[in-house]
Order: sequence, then C-alpha cells, then structure tokens
Amino acid sequence: MKAVQYREIGAAPEVVTVPEPEPGPGQVLLKVAAAGVCHSDIAVMSWPAETFPYALPLTLGHEGTGTVEALGEGVIGLAEGDPVAVYGPQGCGRCAKCAEGKENYCLRAAELGIYPPGLGAPGAMAEYLLIDDARFLLPLAGLDPVTSVPLTDAGLTPYHAIKRSLPKLVADSTAVVIGTGGLGHVAIQLLRALTPSRVVALDVSEEKLALAREVGAHETVLSDEHAPEHVRRLTGGLGAQAVFDFVGAQATVTTAGAVAAVEGDVAIVGIGGGALPVGISTTAFDVEVTAPYWGSRGELGEVLALARAGAVEVQVETYGIDEAPLAYERLHAGQVNGRAVILPHG
Repeated sequence: MKAVQYREIGAAPEVVTVPEPEPGPGQVLLKVAAAGVCHSDIAVMSWPAETFPYALPLTLGHEGTGTVEALGEGVIGLAEGDPVAVYGPQGCGRCAKCAEGKENYCLRAAELGIYPPGLGAPGAMAEYLLIDDARFLLPLAGLDPVTSVPLTDAGLTPYHAIKRSLPKLVADSTAVVIGTGGLGHVAIQLLRALTPSRVVALDVSEEKLALAREVGAHETVLSDEHAPEHVRRLTGGLGAQAVFDFVGAQATVTTAGAVAAVEGDVAIVGIGGGALPVGISTTAFDVEVTAPYWGSRGELGEVLALARAGAVEVQVETYGIDEAPLAYERLHAGQVNGRAVILPHG
C-alpha cells in the first residue's frame, strides 16, 4: 500500500510503498478515507536528530477517518464497513486519567511506549491504518469523512481549550483567537456556537482574517506589535476574558498575555515554543495560563455531535496521496486556508 513517511532527519516526507497491515487479536484495520495535514507534523520533522524521540521511518497523519476493513479476534461493537473517526491521543486505558476518558493525559503512555498514530506510531496518511483497540474509534454517524477528519484534532483541540473557559465567556465578554488557520477557524465557530462572547480574531494574513470573518469573528485585527492596543480599545480597556493562542510563538504568547483581562484565561495551544511568565506585574491580576493538549474521547464525541448539528464546519483543501509532499510545502509556506486533507484512495 502507499504511505506518506518521514524517513530521514531533515528530509521532506516521501510517498512510499509498504506492506498492508493485518489485524491481530483486539485490533481493527481501517481503510483510510482521509487524513489531515497538521503543523504538528512540520514541527516533528524539524526536530534535530539528538532530540528526535521516534523511530524512523514514521508514517505521518494523526487525524484520520475511514471504514472498518477487517476485525481482529475478539473485537466487538464494530462491523466491517462501519464509518469511523480515529481518536488520536491514545493512552494505556488503565491509569487514573484514562479512567476519566482523558487519554490525552495518560500517566503511563511514555513509560509504556504508547504513541498517537502519526506521532510515534504508524499514522493515517496511508491506504490502511491499524488501530490497537476499538475504543479509539468513534462512529461518524452520517458525517462526511473528508470534511470531518480535521475535527479529530483541529476540532477537538480548540474545543478542549474552550470548554474549560466557558464559565467566563458570558454575555458582554470577549474571546480572542490568535491564529485563524486550521485550528483557529474552527475555534471561532465553536465560540460562536457555545458562547455569547464577542470573538476577536488575530492573524498576520489578510486572507486568514477574511476566513475568520467568514466563519463568524465579530472583529479582526492584524497580529503585529499594535494588536494589544487594538484589542484593548475594542474592549474598552478591559481586555479579553479568554485568549486562545493557536500559534504559540513568543510574539503571539506575549500578545495573549497583554490582552488578557483581570481573572482572564490564556490558553497556549500552538506549539511555537513561546512561554508566558506568570507573576505579579507580568499579566493582569489572577490571569490563569494553561497549555492544554488535544482532548478526551468524550469531548471528541461532543465535537462530532456539534458538526452533525451544523454548528461547525471545517474548510478543507484536498490532495491525493501522491500530492502529500506538496500539501506540506503549502502548509509550511502559509498557503493553506483552512485544513489540508489527504485522500489515500483518490
């Protein structure tokens, strides 16, 4: 079968032919319908050899949808042909966090060598994907596998970040979204669906800001050194009750801290390497700063339900599997508006 692999440190991903996997006891084989292309993949491929944590070659793709192709011995609750979405941040299933359904915060994954598909384990950017346990599969239940595949990360991750701030996002509040690409443009829709907040979107590209307005942002601001001043002016000097930074670079993290209101939330979701100091006189009083990661299995079910209700829709660009290296080039150059999606079977 064809697969998109990262094969050599510092090299571009390649389309290669690898053996088709076969399900063992308890496993499920998926025929992949779609796989998302994410900035996290680019981050992984930028790590130097001395800190690279995974074995190579690595089949990419941590966002996946497909249909059940074959079931290993002992698998129940699924049938061949079932359309499903893959829950990516897979854990041990036994620790305290996994017992809560929060496998994204599994306490033993590193110890046991458990990795998400595409982020250590073979990913969804292939014609077939082997899943170790049926609990990692959620029914699509009528959703389009192509437009819904980004929901498994680009939908789940902002949802998880936003959900903890919902008590603060009441009437006459403001939420700021920094970075309106794959995750950010979904976050705007989630904020509009779940809260009465005014949504202010920041980005460096007018094209991205146009997308932000299209999906529901009330205000858009160019993300530069003047952005904090503009946001403060829009909020009457108070700042935002919640700020969601989907870039995470030092410049955007600094902006996030500068626009957060007293008792506001700052969620650093992007993996750009920035950090926000917490202490007296570094932010407004009692600002909470978090670095959330992905989301729980239950939350993925909630995101898929919101999509079925028409509350959220991801803008996608589709590519055949042979075009995957081009998709990564376009993403790296900031030329993807929304989410790039690979179709392994054309």
